[in-house]
Amino acid sequence: MHGLSSPDTLESLLTSFGRLGLAHLPTPFEPMKRLSEYLGGPRLWVKRDDCTGLGLGGNKLRKLDYVLKQALAEGCDTLVSGGVVQSNSQRQVAAAAARLGLGCHLAVYHGRLAPPSAEYEKTGNALLNRLFGATLHDVPWDGDRNGAIRGLAERLGGEGRKPYLIPYGVSNPLGAVGYASTVAEIAAQSAAAGVSPAAIVHCTGSGGTQAGLVIGARRALPSTRVVGIDVVAYAKGAADLLGQAFDARDVEVVAGHAGPAYGVAHEATVEAIKLGARLEGLVLDPVYSGKGLAGLIAMVRSGRWTKDQDVVFIHTGGTPSLFAYRHLFD
Repeated sequence: MHGLSSPDTLESLLTSFGRLGLAHLPTPFEPMKRLSEYLGGPRLWVKRDDCTGLGLGGNKLRKLDYVLKQALAEGCDTLVSGGVVQSNSQRQVAAAAARLGLGCHLAVYHGRLAPPSAEYEKTGNALLNRLFGATLHDVPWDGDRNGAIRGLAERLGGEGRKPYLIPYGVSNPLGAVGYASTVAEIAAQSAAAGVSPAAIVHCTGSGGTQAGLVIGARRALPSTRVVGIDVVAYAKGAADLLGQAFDARDVEVVAGHAGPAYGVAHEATVEAIKLGARLEGLVLDPVYSGKGLAGLIAMVRSGRWTKDQDVVFIHTGGTPSLFAYRHLFD
């Protein structure tokens, strides 16, 4: 299978894994004409993975489509995951559990970042997790993304549950395989629009999203560079599952656009959120998608691409968490 490079081939490989159909796919692929004109740079496009549907959408639903198929096949009755208070991943896990009629227990990390507002722990994703019926377990952040999640799963198993552990960010090889579906869609949609993307830009956090993009692009868009904005251990595992080679040189992470710390928005992030909203009607968040667009804008301004090139930005979702940061826009 090595060396093949067509979206149909990638799609056929993904079909062999099967998915539940939780996400509304394909997501829209739209030109950002006003932002492109404003920046005077390349032709910009946005892949709307904020429009995956369930629980207000987001990129994690693509991964959950594949991961939860395995969970149901194993007969689980409870989903166990975790993240910070405003985690987009937790919200999508909780929504999926509600849709599937499964229990949901979430390890909510406190201490990774100082609450930026009085509403931080009550609004946005935190509110939605409670509405979806998830049981929340407050735990201290110790730097281990999955330690408390594993401990919670073990405890629930000892109580007679059949838990299925979903890692932080749904980041594992199977989740990365699921996210490769994004590239299959971009390949088909960009071909229909008559463009050949020079790059796909997104914000990278726990690594699973970028792993899927890299592996998918190697097969379906080999001339397109995948650029992660700094916020990649799963790519090799995903490549093995898809039966293709992995080259670490395909992985590019650009540092310097994450602001002072995780979950802390800086001036460039706020500017990017405002530009996305006022020029394109996009709603971005200050933790991931806003920083991703800020990185893209900085690279455009530095002249990385020419005006006649096409660059795709992936909107990974995260809209609900914006409301916990409303003070940034007062």
